Amino acid sequence: MSSPAFQSLVLASASPRRRELLDQIGIRHEVAPVDIDETPGQHEAPDLYVLRMARQKALTCQAGWHDAGRLFLGADTTVVMDGRILGKPANAGEARAMLARLSGREHQVMSGVALTGPHAVRERVVASRVRLRPLSSAEIDNYVATGEPMDKAGAFAVQGRGAALVSELSGSYTAVVGLPLEAVTDLLHQVDQPVHQWWVTSDE
Repeated sequence: MSSPAFQSLVLASASPRRRELLDQIGIRHEVAPVDIDETPGQHEAPDLYVLRMARQKALTCQAGWHDAGRLFLGADTTVVMDGRILGKPANAGEARAMLARLSGREHQVMSGVALTGPHAVRERVVASRVRLRPLSSAEIDNYVATGEPMDKAGAFAVQGRGAALVSELSGSYTAVVGLPLEAVTDLLHQVDQPVHQWWVTSDE
């Protein structure tokens, strides 16, 4: 029996970076951002937190659609330092404090991804390690002044100007950007939807 054909993959995120990553590997998709409470639970482990966020985004998005012809993809990425979750800075002062804390030190980047549809939820978490080079106060101030840190977990973007701050990266680059493409490919295979079925072809 052949696997069911789906009309589209729906990305439950407003992140342009995640859209660009799906475009990069040729996966046709729609975008339907959702608004959920992203507050970590008390004593919630970072890996469980990003999985919960990814799952909740995908399921919340799915609940707003009334046909079975789509799959729904949720993702969440956070920075972990000394066992603590560093989310998106609320203001420039918080961004400076985060960058000063990360300066010259290694930290983890946790990325959770969840795929929902007519099947059971499929999900994975990917852990990567990143080290920032030692940063001066002036460098931190100049970077924060660009505005780039303000919507980024840990207050830097490895795919943007923040690449100049990174000295080492071990693990998945796309996971650090915000969407682990190997994990997405694996989840699609798990539901008999190999990635090539989603490729945009030259005649589309």
